[in-house]
Amino acid sequence: MRVAARRGGRVNIVGAVCFRPGYRPRMFYRLHVYHRRRGEAKTFAWSDYRDFIRMVHLQLGTPVVWVWDNLSVHLQQELFDFAEEHKEWLVIFHLPPYAPEINPQEGIWNLLKRALADFAAADLPHLTRFIKQKLKRIQYRPHLITGCLPPTGLDLQGLIDPSDIADST
Repeated sequence: MRVAARRGGRVNIVGAVCFRPGYRPRMFYRLHVYHRRRGEAKTFAWSDYRDFIRMVHLQLGTPVVWVWDNLSVHLQQELFDFAEEHKEWLVIFHLPPYAPEINPQEGIWNLLKRALADFAAADLPHLTRFIKQKLKRIQYRPHLITGCLPPTGLDLQGLIDPSDIADST
C-alpha cells in the first residue's frame, strides 16, 4: 500500500494463515514501513522472512508446513538453506506460478483491500494504523480466516500432519 503525499512511502505486509485440524485457524503478520529515507530497505529481505517463519513456529509450538507463492525473495538460496537446517520442524512447499486462487492468504489480502477501498490516508502513519487495525480485526475473527480456505479447493483433512515431519526426514 502506498501513500503518494509529499512525504509518502509504502507499507509492505508479510502474512501467514495457519490451519491445523482440531484447532482454530490463526493468522500472523508483520509490517515493513518504508519512509523513503536514504539507505532504508524498501521491502522485506530474505532474513525478514526467515525471522517471520521462526516467530510463527515459536508461537504455534509445533512443526510447520510452509506454503509459498513464487515471489523472487522466496526462491533465494538462503531460505532453502534455512529450511534444510531446520528440516526437523520446517517443510516448505512452493505453489505453482500464477496460482493465487489456491493460496488462502490471498483471501486475507482481499479482505484487507476491500477495507481500504474507500480509505484515503492522510499520511504514512495514518495508513499504517489503519492497516494494523483491519488486520487485527481479521486476526481475532477465526470465521473470516476459515472462510479463506474453501475457495482454494484445499482440504484440511488432506494436508500433511505437521507431527509427521520429524518422522519423514
